[in-house]
Amino acid sequence: MSISSSLRAKRVENSPAPGTSKVRARKAFPAPLPFRFPAQGMDPEAQNRHAELFYLQKQIQSQTPMVIVLEDGERIDGCIEWYDRNALKVRGKTKTLIYKSAIKFMYKLGDSG
Repeated sequence: MSISSSLRAKRVENSPAPGTSKVRARKAFPAPLPFRFPAQGMDPEAQNRHAELFYLQKQIQSQTPMVIVLEDGERIDGCIEWYDRNALKVRGKTKTLIYKSAIKFMYKLGDSG
């Protein structure tokens, strides 16, 4: 067997079958991760949340006496000391931690509500 006959045999092995074309395999790249701007939150009511946080911060700074009415009708009077995503800390006759989900509404003590 000569060198030229062995080269022809290799070409035949590597060539595509008659009637088909050799398709070049593409390298699969992973899909890019979704990008979010830091100001864009997961919460669809983000604008309402910013308004809520602004209002609470203003009441804390001015030490405004507040009335907080809970879902069960209980009324709590006092100044808001701090807040987080789920709760408020109110300083009145006693210091009370109130879950935001339990609040029906709130208003300033001097307002007729």
